[in-house]
Amino acid sequence: MSGTGGLRKGDNITVNGAALWDDILHTARFGGTPKGGIRRLTLTEEDRLVRAWFEAACRQVGCTVTHDSLGNQFARRPGRDDSLPPITIGSHLDTQPTGGKFDGIVGVLGGLAVLRALHASGHETRHPIELINWTNEEGARFAPAMLASGVFAGVFTEQEALDKTDRAGIRFEDALVGIGYRGSEPCGQHPVSAYFELHIEQGPILEAQHKTIGIVTGVQGIRWYEVTLTGRDSHAGSTPMTMRADALLAAARMIEAVNQVALAFGPDAVGTVGLIESRPNSRNVVPGEVFFTIDLRHPDDTVVVRMEEAMRAKVAAIAAESGVGLALDCVWDSPAVHFDPACIGAVRRAAESFGYPARDIVSGAGHDAAYLARVTPTTMIFVPCAGGLSHNEAESAEPGDVTAGANVLLRAVLDADARLDA
Repeated sequence: MSGTGGLRKGDNITVNGAALWDDILHTARFGGTPKGGIRRLTLTEEDRLVRAWFEAACRQVGCTVTHDSLGNQFARRPGRDDSLPPITIGSHLDTQPTGGKFDGIVGVLGGLAVLRALHASGHETRHPIELINWTNEEGARFAPAMLASGVFAGVFTEQEALDKTDRAGIRFEDALVGIGYRGSEPCGQHPVSAYFELHIEQGPILEAQHKTIGIVTGVQGIRWYEVTLTGRDSHAGSTPMTMRADALLAAARMIEAVNQVALAFGPDAVGTVGLIESRPNSRNVVPGEVFFTIDLRHPDDTVVVRMEEAMRAKVAAIAAESGVGLALDCVWDSPAVHFDPACIGAVRRAAESFGYPARDIVSGAGHDAAYLARVTPTTMIFVPCAGGLSHNEAESAEPGDVTAGANVLLRAVLDADARLDA
């Protein structure tokens, strides 16, 4: 980016916070749960419904809407020079099985609020502006997370993504075709000049420090593993304790070991076992097979490597002591990301222009922006969420904070539009 500071044309434009909040509440109906959250797994009927709503809403503000071969949706607002690659904004509309109303959704609907503000004001940007809804960011149905943005950035091949299956054995491609969102444009061939993503923090720092805006400088390294333990099914009443090959008991010890590894590399390290399946899952059978997942994270990739080494050693030792077979595979490796200084500067100036309390922050969670950073200048904007709680039906954020985040997104985009080299 290049250019000078100072007030520019369009700097008086702001988003309609009330309309943005209404959108958040309205779209929560697509997959809404009795506890007030959302279950909107990717490529399901609920996902199809919210995608159709998103497309209609974007067309109402003069955008054209397309989708690529992995179902990523692009809502385009023309620029004065429509030959320039677009400045892009966005996030995702899919959720966890027991997700909240804000994770990912704030970024897409905040982006829609930006498009509405530009449309209402009649402001014409030099670059086209595009709002993106990325497919399968959560990875809750098809692992790994950020699958479609990963293909977009060249981390995975398109065929790898299409061949992924969920726990029921349904292929990604079949689910995508089933909801009618398999487009003709190959994923990754869509031009971009920069990418900004608005998101709730999913952590407690901003709220605890009374900051409205997090200026995100990067994303910590993340690795996911899948573990299968093979013991021996046997009768719970007639198999002596000393003669068992209990896969679930071994898994329990390994889960504790994952926690020990994270604590040993603290305070910035985290380790989680979030999914576990025991077979045959009968109350009077010693479990003969267990499948579970491991999630390791740290801002420093070298520490992630050391965490993996420690975890593998502990897990292998427990398997040997327990007399169970062990299969441990790394299914996702997302290195730490450092965002673009010029994009970070645009967010910083935007927050300062509104007088919002702000601080620099590193994302503890993975986001589509982590992959976009490989192919285009990228950064993120965080807003607080109550108690730092996310991936939970009780996830909550304040309307004023969400509006502030969308306003910073809007002004950062206008800043980039003025500074970005053609």
